[in-house]
Amino acid sequence: MKGTRASLRYAKATLAYAQEAKAAQLVADDFTSLAHLLSENEELYSALENRMLPASKKEEILKQLLPEASEQTQQFFKLLVQNNRMELLIPTCESYLLLYADYQGEVKATVTSAVVLSPELEEKVLLEAKKLSDKKAILENIIDPSIIGGYILKIGDMQYDASIAQQLKSIKTTLTKTNSI
Repeated sequence: MKGTRASLRYAKATLAYAQEAKAAQLVADDFTSLAHLLSENEELYSALENRMLPASKKEEILKQLLPEASEQTQQFFKLLVQNNRMELLIPTCESYLLLYADYQGEVKATVTSAVVLSPELEEKVLLEAKKLSDKKAILENIIDPSIIGGYILKIGDMQYDASIAQQLKSIKTTLTKTNSI
């Protein structure tokens, strides 16, 4: 999990607060929207990460970005400003989304492949994911041509490597250890 222990604590507290208010899904939607906006706009991301920009200005930026944000999300922003911990905004949002997915019985599964997964391949990967986790897997596909073919499936701290690059590496290791060609 990306971030610090402090961001994890903020995420847990925010999730508990949101669950109490029955607004955990609303906060997750707000954080997903924020993550999407920040991934699309590097300048915005840099502004929120800038330690020279006062926290109150960052809070104003967030209010303008998410004018329809839930009360719990706005309280979270205020809490970060009051504690002068705005640098934890992004890691806390990421931690919250992971915790919320876990609460919902879902797990993020990252699939690295050489090409975009077809629906048939996606089904095969989901079957493999069920073997590694009893939770519902939400797939995220990352394209990396260097693996040549196959895929690498990561769920939490577990990894299943079915890539051609890994198989070639294994063959090379076997051949060099046995000194036979």
